[in-house]
Amino acid sequence: MNQQKIGEFLRQLRNENTLTQEQLAEQIRVSRRTISRWETGSNLPDLSILIELADFYGVDLRELLDGERKSEKMNKELEETVRKAANYSNEDKQKLKKRLHILFVVGLAAFIIYLAMNVLGIANKTPVYEGVSGFSLGISFGMMIVGVIMTSRYASKIQAFKMKILQHKKTQ
Repeated sequence: MNQQKIGEFLRQLRNENTLTQEQLAEQIRVSRRTISRWETGSNLPDLSILIELADFYGVDLRELLDGERKSEKMNKELEETVRKAANYSNEDKQKLKKRLHILFVVGLAAFIIYLAMNVLGIANKTPVYEGVSGFSLGISFGMMIVGVIMTSRYASKIQAFKMKILQHKKTQ
């Protein structure tokens, strides 16, 4: 893919529709600077936004990806496949977001238990209370670490490594 060519084509489509970068940015809910980066070829839109742009401009997705108009119509099955892939990607993101939310809630609840036990002064009264207090603190700290890792830029690398290990175990 030629990012410069795609960027020029996006600029051409925007100009054909007599839109400013600001107006287009408002239409697709991104910043004007993002539109500028696309049009200069320094960045490309996400797949879901490319689909939205293709619909908005009334062009085929293949035309956007090639950076030029095509005389033939795009194969509808291919377009549907790309849409399914974009939806699948969005569903994956939503599942991850839900899991992270649950982890943060569990971590917060554990920290509240730890805090309550210390404020009430019962954390060190018996070995059982001490164990519950320590366990709660450990859970909350562990959930924070998991949250930081999963929201970092290394999350996809960790996921790929995990899948590689799981595939390796299946073949054994």
